[in-house]
Formats: sequence, C-alpha cells, structure tokens
Amino acid sequence: MEKRTLDNAKKGRYITILGLPQGMVKVQMIRLGISEGDRIFCLERLPGGTVVIQKNRQEIAMGYELARQILISEDL
Repeated sequence: MEKRTLDNAKKGRYITILGLPQGMVKVQMIRLGISEGDRIFCLERLPGGTVVIQKNRQEIAMGYELARQILISEDL
C-alpha cells in the first residue's frame, strides 16, 4: 500500500481513505458518507483535476483542491 493524496488516485483502482482535512470539510465528507478507513473506488479522472469516487452505489465528484487534501492508500 502506497500513501498519497486523492488527486493522484488511478482510475479503476480501489483506495482507502487515511485522512480527511479538519473542520467543515471533514463534517461535509462525513455527511456524504465518506470517513477515514473507508474503502472506495476511483471511478473517473476528469480534465482539470476532478476525481469521481464511488462508495456503494453513490458517486461523488471532487475538485482538485479538495482531492489533494485527502490522504489515501491505493490498494495494489
């Protein structure tokens, strides 16, 4: 398992959330059902740095600035 940030996740790979930014961003992520320790799927990488993740059947698109604050490990 290699540690990195969500903006570097590879499309089509499962990843584990290791750390979320503090404050309101963390609260909003938890409201969306994303918390530390979750295993999610990197569904898509869009131009401009947007990352689309999938947890269960929910898809969430995140901009580059947010994605680079989320620490992940990529399952190999």
